[in-house]
Amino acid sequence: MPSPLTPAARDRILTLALATAGVAVFWLLGLPLPFLFGPMTACLIAALAGVRLRGMGQVSVAARTILGVAVGASVTPALVAQLPQMALSVALIPVYIIAIAAIGVPFFRKVYGFDWPTSWYAAMPGGLQDMVIFGQEAGADVRALSLIHATRVLVIITLAPLILTFGFGQSLDNPIGQPVGDIPLTELGIMVVAALVGWKGGERIGLFGASILGPMIVTAGLSLTDIIHFRPPAEAILAAQYLIGIGIGVGYVGVTLHELRRDVAAGIVFVLILAGLAALFTEIVVFFELARPVEGFLAFAPGGQAEMTVLAIVAGADLGFVIVHHLTRILIVISGAPLAARLFRVSDRDGHG
Repeated sequence: MPSPLTPAARDRILTLALATAGVAVFWLLGLPLPFLFGPMTACLIAALAGVRLRGMGQVSVAARTILGVAVGASVTPALVAQLPQMALSVALIPVYIIAIAAIGVPFFRKVYGFDWPTSWYAAMPGGLQDMVIFGQEAGADVRALSLIHATRVLVIITLAPLILTFGFGQSLDNPIGQPVGDIPLTELGIMVVAALVGWKGGERIGLFGASILGPMIVTAGLSLTDIIHFRPPAEAILAAQYLIGIGIGVGYVGVTLHELRRDVAAGIVFVLILAGLAALFTEIVVFFELARPVEGFLAFAPGGQAEMTVLAIVAGADLGFVIVHHLTRILIVISGAPLAARLFRVSDRDGHG
């Protein structure tokens, strides 16, 4: 009798089983961030071994709204009052992006031989989906872009906790939120509405990163008007970690030996370059007392919004400070990278366009 499940459903069930097993192994071994690293590691190993895995689609996108609500709830009148004090460190973000591009584009073009559009969007420290879409429009190698940016996120999310723990002596056991039973039902309901309205409303108006930024904007308004007083419950943030971990690991499904040797290797080497730049800018903001070391490090670590939100929460860092810098970076890259690409006629080189 044929299975009632579609191949896609079977792949998703297998993915969930492997991810859950990864959580269990990390939990039993007492390893850090089991709900993030367990699924990520299990799915990454399985993907590299050729196992058919499948991401969770819209469920994973919905999970990002939880982090958007968490960030929005951290936007308080006290944070707004601190914004002028952040101005100098935020002003370094454009300089940081220009330095990354000035090193990254020639690196991918000259060292690894990628075409100009691929080199351009591979070097930009923006969101994976946005850079792939822009790159596709410019005639870039979409698969290479996906693997390079996935590798950037993977390496950063792997190394950053080690740096926080051993470099800064930071424990990663800060409470990520209160249990769901300790949060009033009315606030839980408001959070759900804020997440859905922000996500879908953001998509409707074409907001980049709508699944995080939309809920963040709506919740920030509710926080500033004294309607919301809690972050999402701990269980919800753990679920978001779980789905983020799956998404990172599944990004390597179908990777070939050639892609490992070129695209993934290029991503790893580039992350090491980024790490040097991030360390330099962290030193600058700490030296001039613009930020404490942990906040400076997290603010300039070129990871994804969702991943850096998780790390800021578990490290007990000033979430508002960290996210203001990442939002500035993402906003500048999303708006500036395509404009600069047209200015430098990136898509017209190598016979593209």
